[in-house]
Amino acid sequence: MPETVTPVIGLIGGSGLYDIPGLEDRRWLRVESPWGAASDEILHGSLAGVQVRFLPRHGRGHPTPPSALNYRANIDAMKRAGCTEIISLSAVGSLKEELPPGHFVIVDQFIDRTFARQKSFFETGCVGHVSVAHPVCPRLGDALQASAEKLGLPVTRGGTYLVMEGPQFSTKAESLLYRSWGCSVIGMTNMPEAKLAREAELCYATVAMVTDFDCWHPDHDAVTVDQVVKVLFGNADKARALVADVVPGLGAPRGPCPAGCDRALDHALITAPEMRDPALLAKLDAVAGRVLKPAG
Repeated sequence: MPETVTPVIGLIGGSGLYDIPGLEDRRWLRVESPWGAASDEILHGSLAGVQVRFLPRHGRGHPTPPSALNYRANIDAMKRAGCTEIISLSAVGSLKEELPPGHFVIVDQFIDRTFARQKSFFETGCVGHVSVAHPVCPRLGDALQASAEKLGLPVTRGGTYLVMEGPQFSTKAESLLYRSWGCSVIGMTNMPEAKLAREAELCYATVAMVTDFDCWHPDHDAVTVDQVVKVLFGNADKARALVADVVPGLGAPRGPCPAGCDRALDHALITAPEMRDPALLAKLDAVAGRVLKPAG
């Protein structure tokens, strides 16, 4: 008989999100990870009776740039905190005229152009290869789309998020290249986050919140910091409303994920059990404990 899951909804995003209306029993707790320090403590709480965990991606006050984030520790800590699914909220630039500032995109694909980040929990001593052909959980995407439309938010379902290394923004030539690839938005934070969430068997979805047009746009140079900040605050208000609406509907006990997100490791491990490194297995206890058994 399939196991019943009581969902715990993880949220990763900016600092404005921990002011979610209706969030009760709030407490910040440090979650230790064998992969190092997460970006911050994790805010534990409940919303309409549903358990919620919120991690400020860059830490409170935004001290850590995208390339220096410990993505492995962040995902591992969220799983140790009990999360079964993660909704990621990220500020992005738009690569399409029809996705103006203030628009939300529930992306379904990524192109990973990052190069200076640890991208896998599986290292020498325990090799694993998971599929990220479809990196976003469609069940979460459906729920986010329904809530956004119910709230009247400007939203597009589907699109490709180009993840660049940063911290600099792209050149105009790069921006035009990414447009030629058909990408919808560009940002710096959702890879390897999405890949690691899949390795950790967590359902994952991204809400990309457009702050401005990327530099391909003829009006880009006229955009001021004040304008971007105004959009950022407006997006944060919309994001809080979206989270407050979507979380209660995701909290009912459920069976296995129809898309198989929670079984991503079923056929991923290739290292023979007797060749697996016990020290690495110990670090993988939260991420891959469901499928890993020590050699011998």
